[in-house]
Amino acid sequence: MEYTHLGRSGLSVSRLVLGTMNFGPETTEPDSHQIMDRALEHGINFFDTANVYGWQKGEGITEQIIGRWFAQGGQRREKTVLATKLYGSMGDWPNETFLSALNIRRAADASLKRLRTDYIDLYQMHHVDRNTPWEEVWEAFSVLRQQGKVLYFGSSNFAGWHLAQAQEAARDRHFLGLVSEQSIYNLLTRWVELEVLPAARHYGLGVIPWSPLHGGLLGGILRKQREGGASRGLSGRSGDALKQHQDTIEAYEKFAAELGEDPAHIGLAWLLSREGVTGPIIGPRTAEQLDGSLRALEIKLDADALAKLDELFPAPGPNGDKAAPEAYAW
Repeated sequence: MEYTHLGRSGLSVSRLVLGTMNFGPETTEPDSHQIMDRALEHGINFFDTANVYGWQKGEGITEQIIGRWFAQGGQRREKTVLATKLYGSMGDWPNETFLSALNIRRAADASLKRLRTDYIDLYQMHHVDRNTPWEEVWEAFSVLRQQGKVLYFGSSNFAGWHLAQAQEAARDRHFLGLVSEQSIYNLLTRWVELEVLPAARHYGLGVIPWSPLHGGLLGGILRKQREGGASRGLSGRSGDALKQHQDTIEAYEKFAAELGEDPAHIGLAWLLSREGVTGPIIGPRTAEQLDGSLRALEIKLDADALAKLDELFPAPGPNGDKAAPEAYAW
């Protein structure tokens, strides 16, 4: 397994991040525990979850599954860099959503209880809260750190401007601030390259891409359809995206075949090659899917392969090979 520091912090994390969103809704608890055990066997030490995962309001189903796994002992907790999130609604009463100091305190304590641990390694804001001042957010977070309940803080789904706001407010308090940003980022969705990635690099934040295969569309969806094994990505937003990009995805799968690799592994390897990316979140539903993902760490895309991928999936903006503001202005 390859490891890197999370942003400018001294925290060492694996370059593949185990996403747990499927634990509960898609994957049974015994299978979820098997996947987490297998991840540690492979050296994957960075696990990502959220208080809303499990999608039963207020229950924190996925956190509970992880907590019962930790409770089995065997240094499971000690070996794991645990990341969870708050922001989403955990109840119908006021102050059970967003980033007020009250909700931050309650949400952190509730997550700790479900996870059966006394600290969270990385506590992430699942979204920016435009109605809570940064002074309040950072004061509440600083209390959690002083109490030893949280070690590091991160963001998710922030724009570059939000990262700047957060970091400058933290600097005013002489606080470490954010060490990571979790964004949707894949070959089909490259908008973060305009301003989020430059901002993250400037402030020393590690970038953690979610949906690295765009809901399965970059995982060989057309081949799976032909083989009769594809059920995901055929309806809703994924279905619309497939119709919109079908020719490109077909060319992408053909290119992956020419390289002798699975399209999913190419998509992950491309993200691993991007400057500032800590590691993409993989969300296996089975242990076998987890095992297969490790191949991405072995693939080193050369300049010709990267150029071909840029040709298939151009960077955003009229001058897409540049970061903002040069991406769209002289």
